[in-house]
Order: sequence, then structure tokens, then C-alpha cells
Amino acid sequence: MVMRNIYWGRVVAGGLAAEFLLVVLVAVVRAAFGETAFLASILAGSAAMPFLLALWVCRGGRPDAMLNGALVGGVAVAFYIVLFTVTAPGQSQPLLYEIAHVLKIFGGLSGGFVAARRPASTGESAPSAV
Repeated sequence: MVMRNIYWGRVVAGGLAAEFLLVVLVAVVRAAFGETAFLASILAGSAAMPFLLALWVCRGGRPDAMLNGALVGGVAVAFYIVLFTVTAPGQSQPLLYEIAHVLKIFGGLSGGFVAARRPASTGESAPSAV
């Protein structure tokens, strides 16, 4: 299998950025709105952040956009698991976090799907409708 259409630099940067932005989002939500909103933001943000970063990774109609998008979510999951394992050895993750990991991959996959359906930008500005 040829893997030349995987943009590893962007995938890793997108996955790490997605996880970092997710941590910032849930911290702000917890401080502003409390525990219930915090728990909901974990799930919503776990899908949204990889989705948005996958759009960036796959912009311009890149080949294999869905694969690259799913890998963005996969990098986010792997980063969190490594971080969790290092900071809390021997502890298991709550079910909510495991669900969030699946949502990260589906979020990235969805972002790749949307990016693949967008026309490639030619760099020209669209004509004005005025």
C-alpha cells in the first residue's frame, strides 16, 4: 500500500492542535458553566475540534482526505492516551473519555469527508454579485 498521500506533518500538527484546543475549551466551559456543561463539552468538543482541524489538513481538495482526517482524530487520541498513561499510571479511563476518543476519530473522518467534497481553490477571487 502506497502512503504518499498522507500529509504526516499536517496530520500530526492537526491532531495535537485538536487535543490542545479541546483541553482549552473544556477548561473554559468548566470554569464558566460548571460540571454538567463540562461533561457535555468533552463529547461535543471531541468531535468538533478534529473536524475543524481535519478541514485545515485536507484543504484544497487533497487526495485521501478522509484518511488524513481520520488520522487527525487518531493522533489526538494517541496523544491523550500517552499523556494519560504518563500522568496517571495504572488508572483506567472513564467510559465518557473512551466514547470521546471514538468521536475524535469520527470528527476527523467527517472533516476529511467535507474537505473532499469542497472544490479545490484556484486562488482567484470569486466575482462579486454586486
